Amino acid sequence: MMDRPKDGPLALLLLLLGHMISALEVPLDLPQPPTITHQSPKDYIVDPRENIVIHCEAKGKPHPSFSWTRNGMHFDIDKDPKVLMRPGSGTLVMDISGGERSEAYEGIYQCSAHNELGTAVSNSIVIRQSRSPLWSKERISPIIAQKGQSLILHCRPPAGLPPPIIFWMDNNFQRLPQSRRVSQALNGDLYFSNIQPEDSRSDYICYARFPHTQTIQQKQPISVRVLDNKPAEERAPVFMVPSESVSSKMVLRGEVLEMECVADGLPTPAVSWVKRNGEIPSGRASFLNFNKTLRIMDVSEADAGEYRCFAKNRHGSVHHSIRVTVNAAPYWISAPRNLVLAPKEMGIITCRAAGHPKPSIRWLVNGLPIEDAPKDPSRRVEEDTLIFSEVQTGSSAVYQCNASNLYGYLLSNAFVNILAEPPRVLTLPNIIYQVIRNKPALLECVVFGSPVPTITWFKDSRSSMLEGNAYVFHENGALEIHMSQPSNSGKYTCVARNNLGISENHVYLEVKEPTRILRPPEYQVVQRNRDVVFECKAKHDPSLVPTMTWLKDDRELPDDERFRVDSDRLTITDVTESDAGTYTCIMNTTLDQDSASAQLTVVEQPGVPTDLELTDPGARSVQLTWTPGDEHNSPIKKFLIQYEDALHQSGVWHNMTEVPGTKTTAHLKLSPYVHYSFRVLALNDVGFSHPSMPSRQFRTNPAAPDENPTEVKGHGTEHNNLVITWKPLTPLQANGPGLQYKVMWRQLDMEKDWTSVSVANVSKFVVSGTPTFVPYEVMVQALNDYGPGPKPSAVIGYSGEDFPSAAPGNVRILVLNSTLAEVHWSPVSLESVRGRLQGYKVHYSRERSLHRHNSHQGKQRTEIFSPNKTSGMLPDLLPYSVYSLRVTAFNGRGEGPSSVPQRFETPEGVPGTPSFFKVSAIDLDSLTLEWGPPHERNGRLSGYTFKYQTVNSKNDLGLLEELDLPSNQSSFTLHNLSHSTRYKFYISARTQRGSGPTLTEEAVTILDRAMVSPQVDIATQGWFIGLMSAIALLILILLIICFIKRNKGGKYPVKEKEDAHGDPEIQPMKEDDLTFGEYSDEDHKPLKGSRTPSSGTVKRDGSDDSLVDSGDTQFNEDGSFIGQYSGRSDRDATHDSSEPPSPVNAMNSIV
Repeated sequence: MMDRPKDGPLALLLLLLGHMISALEVPLDLPQPPTITHQSPKDYIVDPRENIVIHCEAKGKPHPSFSWTRNGMHFDIDKDPKVLMRPGSGTLVMDISGGERSEAYEGIYQCSAHNELGTAVSNSIVIRQSRSPLWSKERISPIIAQKGQSLILHCRPPAGLPPPIIFWMDNNFQRLPQSRRVSQALNGDLYFSNIQPEDSRSDYICYARFPHTQTIQQKQPISVRVLDNKPAEERAPVFMVPSESVSSKMVLRGEVLEMECVADGLPTPAVSWVKRNGEIPSGRASFLNFNKTLRIMDVSEADAGEYRCFAKNRHGSVHHSIRVTVNAAPYWISAPRNLVLAPKEMGIITCRAAGHPKPSIRWLVNGLPIEDAPKDPSRRVEEDTLIFSEVQTGSSAVYQCNASNLYGYLLSNAFVNILAEPPRVLTLPNIIYQVIRNKPALLECVVFGSPVPTITWFKDSRSSMLEGNAYVFHENGALEIHMSQPSNSGKYTCVARNNLGISENHVYLEVKEPTRILRPPEYQVVQRNRDVVFECKAKHDPSLVPTMTWLKDDRELPDDERFRVDSDRLTITDVTESDAGTYTCIMNTTLDQDSASAQLTVVEQPGVPTDLELTDPGARSVQLTWTPGDEHNSPIKKFLIQYEDALHQSGVWHNMTEVPGTKTTAHLKLSPYVHYSFRVLALNDVGFSHPSMPSRQFRTNPAAPDENPTEVKGHGTEHNNLVITWKPLTPLQANGPGLQYKVMWRQLDMEKDWTSVSVANVSKFVVSGTPTFVPYEVMVQALNDYGPGPKPSAVIGYSGEDFPSAAPGNVRILVLNSTLAEVHWSPVSLESVRGRLQGYKVHYSRERSLHRHNSHQGKQRTEIFSPNKTSGMLPDLLPYSVYSLRVTAFNGRGEGPSSVPQRFETPEGVPGTPSFFKVSAIDLDSLTLEWGPPHERNGRLSGYTFKYQTVNSKNDLGLLEELDLPSNQSSFTLHNLSHSTRYKFYISARTQRGSGPTLTEEAVTILDRAMVSPQVDIATQGWFIGLMSAIALLILILLIICFIKRNKGGKYPVKEKEDAHGDPEIQPMKEDDLTFGEYSDEDHKPLKGSRTPSSGTVKRDGSDDSLVDSGDTQFNEDGSFIGQYSGRSDRDATHDSSEPPSPVNAMNSIV
């Protein structure tokens, strides 16, 4: 062992240099010592039926040769024809197909790979043959046990290599059911915490499966018979395994720790675990075998400590402590790595391992202990570090580091290769790296050279070297960009240099947009047999191809046609309970992915309650218990208990009571003399479950009634009787057979003794011969064969009423107006009511109208007033009419005699609307109006009020004219009206009280007739469309002829114009007349407040000028229009547009 260097900075430099160089990978075309690339595991169990293959592969330049040792001695392969070494490899193959036994080749093997630069060695490989020995023959006597005792059925399988897997089955190869009470321990024995009669059987069979040979062997069947001839005594728990109160367990780091506690007890104990002064690791720990086994995976030093298991039942508890110690076989902290040095360079190899106890470090060189190897002045050993300085060509070698302790060893090879090589870039050229925005990008530049090359990076051009905080330059030459942005896209060049040369390589970076789920699936609660849809909308970089994948509980979707996947949604039809779970949508591209999950909860009505039991029976009570059914993911809110009475109403179920969903028992109060059966229904948010199966029948004994009939009343239906009624008891309330009712009555304050009668199967009794309307005390008591019910309470009732014997007097009528009168009367005496006065009725009817033309009678009307009223109003009377009136008093029996009929008259009122109103035309400037008198004149007509006014194209109203007409007139003609003008007319009838409602009509004077307007749009009429088309065609022809004549240079002669028209009455229109205001749909809306007339009308737009009466049309000398070829005249410019427009011009404007 050499001394530690005293130069601290030099040692630090060597440490850093060694770390940098160790990352180099030597290309296979360069000289290098051997490196083991593949070897068999240290502990190698082989199948005796197959050839034995021991792997040993290595690389190097020159290619290495191989040799083996067996049990520390050289293994001469050539001496055994059954042992072959694969060409170009060190792998051994032992051929045992000829019947050779594989046990002959058991041992410890080690492979060496050599070339001229050094020797690498493999681990020591222990070869053992797997074994599956037969079960030893034994005779097993039947086991007889008393019910409630504990029992152990021993398996004791033969020792195999590796150990067998144990399980218990019956003769039919069915696994025996296990529970908290019956379970298999880690050693394979079957434990019964307390044995029960159902455990009796003759085929308890322990099976052992040997995994390497895939063989299964079985133990002889064990017969168990359980005696049930005396009650089992309950007892507190006692541990069957472990048997002592404290135990200890050692486990190696990284292995699996299993601890178990199996307890005897009745009732069956529950087992739980804790760790003293610490917590059981939730991520690596699991509770198996009904909590009896605690398993911790990948044990670490932190898992050491004291663990306690507790077994508890209602008779007590017991605990057991297990002290766990964690040791560790050696494990690497820093394994030695290959070192490539140029001549005269320095470097180090470190070998650091940990374990418990601490491992010792031993160095070898080319397979020999370093102290036995040739001395090398450039090398010295510092415990776990080899330091090299001023190395020379030819000092290449392979060094082995062995770290070992009591529980194992580690062996690692690392070579030192002395080379002088210019740089070479090993990364392929022109690689395109694609990365997601804001993600790190790693551009590789794997280089080799000795001395180690320095690497620099450039982007797009080699004008400036990359540097700064945005970049990370790794020791292996890679360039890392922490947060990739679109601006980082482009061409990158890495350049490698050492003192022997230079090399470069180009790569490309493309930064893509990330994949994001914009609308994740949402939590869904759905009823069974319904459909459900999960939506998942995402975005991605357009240059990447996306793939949407759906998972259920992190696995592929079930192969079921009910699951339908579309581009952005998952649909599940006819959902079942098994569909519940977590659904995840994953949007994948070649670079990234995004995912989102949502829970599906499938709900339905609760399962049917079961196991109904009746306990604690009483004379009038019983305890009902049951077991709830499955909640089906929706908590049970309540239970509904129903009963059936097989004695009185078989097959009919009645609701009895409800209990909260957290309870499974109910104390039921019962009635006597009922044959009860009970059933239970559960309710959750979805609905009620199906009813449970009925409980056994429970019968209660008869008893006297507990209650009397309710709703007892006394009233009369005739003037000399008293009818006593009540609500009868139900069969459930009867409490026994022979139900009767004792009916009792006496006159209030007049009789001392009660009169009674007993009746059955009825709910009323009639007492005859009573005085009229006197109070009685009434009682009804229930009784049956077992006695009477409780004493009833008395109610007050009255015997029957008779009709009132007197009429209201002093009837007076005050007419307030033409439609309202007030009537007064004197009340009847109390004695004459002969019952309870309920009020007064005023009957009145219209006898006739005072007008001779309307004398029909009206229907009788009745107004009812309360008993304390002596006057009232009679509304809605008809004016100018004669009414008759009478007043009666009434009670519960009916009305008494009427008062003496009275007559009164109503004064005149305003009349109704005229019965009709129409407008007709007789010539161009006159309109005839006709109307009929009102149906409801309401008095003597004194005349009619007639009004009218003009309406322009904007629906503005002109000056209102008014006329008074006599009552005997029914028509009227208006003269000197403006032609082609719309008028609005109003007419109302009047009496001395005033004018009645107004009736309205509208009409237009047009050419030779007036069109009465129900607001019809003539633009949609067929005749109008035809007329407009003809006019448009005519105008078009005239314009064409005019332009042809004009182009010939001549004027348009009057004679030709007359010949063309034929009729001298028809004159051409001015240019003005061809241009009108726009046709507006608003012009067809009726005026506010006007009634829509019953006949058609024409709406007007534009000018009022008429082709017939204009009289001022201007012509040229040849008779042509002046306005046809020239601008408008002054008269045209000053024309008053407020005049009502011409219908003909309106038509032209539409064309």
